[in-house]
Amino acid sequence: MSASGFLNEPAVPTPLRQRARRATSAELAAIPWLAVLDAAQRQQAIAQLQVADAEVGERVCRIGRPASFWFGVVDGLLKMSNDDSSGQAITFTGVPPGGWFGEGTLLKREVYRYNIQVLRKSVVAGLPLDTFHQLLEQSIGFNRFVLNQLNERLGQFIAARETDRIGNPDVRVARNLAALFHPQLYPGVGSMLRITQQELAYLVGLSRQRVNEALKRLQQQRLISVEYGGVRVLDLQGLRQFRAEAG
Repeated sequence: MSASGFLNEPAVPTPLRQRARRATSAELAAIPWLAVLDAAQRQQAIAQLQVADAEVGERVCRIGRPASFWFGVVDGLLKMSNDDSSGQAITFTGVPPGGWFGEGTLLKREVYRYNIQVLRKSVVAGLPLDTFHQLLEQSIGFNRFVLNQLNERLGQFIAARETDRIGNPDVRVARNLAALFHPQLYPGVGSMLRITQQELAYLVGLSRQRVNEALKRLQQQRLISVEYGGVRVLDLQGLRQFRAEAG
């Protein structure tokens, strides 16, 4: 999926980390892995969790920076890309509500090999590196959650690589939309994703006009419903298998 440099770095008063605050009860309720912890572990995590309101164009992670937090999206939409690397610019995936990312980098205590950039105003949560490792040592449930994350994301990236080789734009849009509705990786999305056609175009690597045409076709097939402010999925399995229908 080709990515273009469509966003300029915004002028922000302070770095994102310096604007961090405690999570509200509603924001904590939107963090899926808290539910797998016992009471003491949950209180430990909540005490260390930070959230911040991120503006369009800000970068949550940068290529080459040491990983110090495990990040998640409470609300909004981010994109993962390598657009500052020396190679061809590629958008790896979008990250909608409920998505947490970077656990592989934290496990290896490496630097980021990708950028995470804000596509729309978002609420981003972060768990410090040391707390992340403490929970791995203490909680079997947390270990299973992280292992499942790694497994599901591997499958997602393999599917994305296959999608990159497909020339049919309708199929590309269908597959990318299906990935954003992944119930394990992005449980906060549900059946309705808040996304504009322009935002989807950035993620897919197509023009907004071509994305519009693809959405119309998918809607005619009763796979999705284009609604005010976003897209509702009607048949997720059909969306994932749209290649066969497209011929």
